[in-house]
Formats: sequence, structure tokens, C-alpha cells
Amino acid sequence: MHATGVIVAGGSGLRMKGRVRKQYLELGGIPVLGKTLLVFDRCNGVDDMVLAVPFEDIDFCRQAVVNPLLLQKTVRVTAGGAERQESVYNGLRTAEKMGAELVAIHDGVRPLITETLITRCLHGAMETGACIPGVPAFDTVKEVDDQGRIRKTLPRNRMWLAQTPQSFRFDLILRAHEAARREGFRGTDDASLVERLGTPVMMIPGSRRNIKITTPEDLLLAEALLKSGPSVLQE
Repeated sequence: MHATGVIVAGGSGLRMKGRVRKQYLELGGIPVLGKTLLVFDRCNGVDDMVLAVPFEDIDFCRQAVVNPLLLQKTVRVTAGGAERQESVYNGLRTAEKMGAELVAIHDGVRPLITETLITRCLHGAMETGACIPGVPAFDTVKEVDDQGRIRKTLPRNRMWLAQTPQSFRFDLILRAHEAARREGFRGTDDASLVERLGTPVMMIPGSRRNIKITTPEDLLLAEALLKSGPSVLQE
């Protein structure tokens, strides 16, 4: 089945407290987004890629991020939206034109993803229709009200923290996004859009190294993990 990586990098990077968007900050000598693209390019299970970025960044991204990488696979750069969900939808419509039958939707600022995890997610989506990676919660999880008061303690043994790439059969995820658009639903991830259709989503073990870079501290941690090399926590 034709698999397309839909990589979303539309964030403003405000939490980084800098003028450069977080996806363009350097990690190991190249942009964070470049690191992510290189992993997808190496992954045998991925046929091509769609990259969704802010409209005003399209030319910059092609010239400063994509072209210098000399990638082997086709990368289509498309305009993202005001919110992540809209950016993913725009990426899906581009992937449709590329003949996608499976998609792996990934945050561009998760550069420590591995080819193995991408492949496992795609295989899961091929078998079940929808598959995402995650890690079990290792801290106690509390539900609080608007005043910060604890309402209840949630059963930690059933709590997982969702990651990306979230992978789906293309027709399923497009239908989920279109339903959400019609009904004005905003989800915190793509799996939530599929869940509301009543379709089960399989969760598989991800990696604690697969961090999302949203703060300066995250970038420091990514640099440390990159220097440490592979570990037992990688997969």
C-alpha cells in the first residue's frame, strides 16, 4: 500500500521565546525539521512525504530546509492552517493527490523518531485501520477543576501519553477530518477524530526518546539524547 508521511510544522514557536520558529532551530547542526525529514526519508515503509508549514514559510522551507538535505523521496510542501488540525487536513488533501492509501501523521518537532517506530505504526494501520504510539503514564495523574482543585485521581495503569506518528488508512482519516470540519469539532490529536466515529484505534508502545520540542528545555534534552546515541529506551 502506498504510504505517505504527513509532517506538520505549522507552530509559531512562541513557547521557545525566540524569533525563529521552533522547527527551524538547529539540532545537531541542522534544523529540527530537517532531522525529522531525514528519518522519514530513510524509512523503507514510507513512499513519499507531505510537509505542511505556514504559508509564508513555504519558499524558505524548500530552499533552506528541504533542498539542502538531498532527500531521495518526493516531498510536497503545502500551506498549513491557523491550527494543527487544519494543517493536517491540508496535508491530507495533498497526500490524496499523491495516491496515499496509508498516512503517518507526524509532528515536525519530534526529530528523534525512528524508522522502526514509523514502520510499526504503518503496519498497525494496515492491519487495523488506525494505530498510534504512546507511552504509559509513570506519574500519578490528577483531574483538576478550573480553580486548580483536585477532583479525582485517575487510574494510572490505564493512562497512556499519545505520541506521533499517528497512522491510518487514508480513507478513514480523511472521513474523520471531514466529519470534524462539518461539525465544528476540535480534537487534541488525529486519533480523537477517528475515535468519535466509533472506530477503534490501536495503541502500541512508543518511545520516551520521541519527545516533542516545544520549550528551550526540550531542545536541550533532545541535544543530550542525540549525543547519547541509541539506548534501550529508543523503541
